[in-house]
Amino acid sequence: MSPGFTPSDYMLGYEKARGIDQEMAASYVDHTMVADPLADAAVEALSALDRPEATLFIRSAIDREDEHLMGDAPSALLALIDDLESRPEWLDTSSFTPGIRMFHRNAKLVLGAFVGGVLVEGFSTNISKSFFITGRIRDQGVRRLKQNNRHMIELFMPGGLDRGGDGWKLSVRVRLIHAQIRRLLNESDDWDTESWGVPLSSAHLGFAISAFSARLLVHMKSLGAKFDDEERESFMAVWRYCGHLMGIPPSILFRDEEEALRLFRIGRTCEPTPDKYAAVMANALVNSAPLVVGIGEPKARRSLAKYVYGVSRALIGSDLADSLEYPPGLTFGVLAWFRFQARYERVLDSAIPEGLRSRNFANYTSLLEASMFDAAGISYRMPDHVYAEESSSW
Repeated sequence: MSPGFTPSDYMLGYEKARGIDQEMAASYVDHTMVADPLADAAVEALSALDRPEATLFIRSAIDREDEHLMGDAPSALLALIDDLESRPEWLDTSSFTPGIRMFHRNAKLVLGAFVGGVLVEGFSTNISKSFFITGRIRDQGVRRLKQNNRHMIELFMPGGLDRGGDGWKLSVRVRLIHAQIRRLLNESDDWDTESWGVPLSSAHLGFAISAFSARLLVHMKSLGAKFDDEERESFMAVWRYCGHLMGIPPSILFRDEEEALRLFRIGRTCEPTPDKYAAVMANALVNSAPLVVGIGEPKARRSLAKYVYGVSRALIGSDLADSLEYPPGLTFGVLAWFRFQARYERVLDSAIPEGLRSRNFANYTSLLEASMFDAAGISYRMPDHVYAEESSSW
C-alpha cells in the first residue's frame, strides 16, 4: 500500500470526521495501516519454534525466570522486552493510587459500564471483524471475557503495573497475542486489508484504550459512580501506561481525558456503519454476560440478559442499539433507577460504616468471580490457528 492509503471502509467516515478535527481524522485513518513492528517481529521469530519452546521463552522473558535460557531466545523477543523495560518520561506510578481506590470502590459499576457500554461500542466498529473471523467470542466467549476482566483487575491492583506485577505481565501477554492473531489473520484468506486496514491496527487499539478509560468514566457516571478530579486523572494515567505496554504508538495514545474523548468521537465517526459482524459480536457479548457471573440456568440467564440489554441500550443510545439489532426496549428511567440504587447503597454505608467494608469485600469477590484466575499462574501460550475452535488451548 502506498503512503497515505485509506482503506475503502473508512473513506466516507473520514470525510465526515475531517469536518470535526482534520488532523486527528487523518491520524486515525493513517493508523488503520499501522501494526506493531516490535511485537510482530517477536511472534514471527517465535513461530519458527515448536509451541512448548516458544511458550517457555515468552514465560522466561516476561517473568524473569530461567534467565540462563534467554541466551538462546530470539533476538526480536529480547528487543521487545528491552523496549518495554524502558519507562516513558511521563510515567509516574505513584499517581495511580487514587484511581486504584476509585476502581475498587465502584467495582460493580465498572463491570456494568464495561460490558454494557464500552465493549459494545467497541464491537460497533471494525474491531468486530477480527473477533468474528477468529471466533473468540463465538466459540470461547465466557473464557475470553473473564480473561479480559482479569487483565483489568490486575491493572488496578496496588503494584500491578510495576515490572513484576501481573498487570504489567498481562498487558505484555495481550500485546503478543494481538501480534500473533495479526499474523494468523494476515496469512488467512479472510482478512481484506484494502477494505479494513491491517488486523488489530494501532487505530483500533488507540480507540479501544480511549474507550476503556475516558468513555468508561462517562458510563460509570451514568450508572451512579462517584469520583473526584484527582481520581479520574489517576484512572486515566493507569490506562495510558497500559496502552503504552500494549504497543500503542505515542502518535495515537491519548495524553489526557479530553484527548481520549476526542479520539473516541473521531474514531467512531471514521468507522463505517455497524454491519452484521458488529451485530453478531455485540449480541454475543450481552448474552455471554450471565455466564460470566455464573448464571447458567436458562430462565435466570434470559432474565439477566434482558436486563443487560436494557441497561446497555440506555448507555449507548437507541440509535446504536437498533443498528446492532438489539431487541426492542424502552430506556426511560433505566439509568435514573440504577443511580438511585447506587445512592441507596452509599446512604446505607454512611449510616453503617461496617457496611462499607462488607460492600467492598462483596465488590472484590464479585470481580474475582467474573474473572479468569488460574492457580497455575498466567498462561503464555499463543493461539496457533486463526479459528478459535481449531486452535490449541491458550
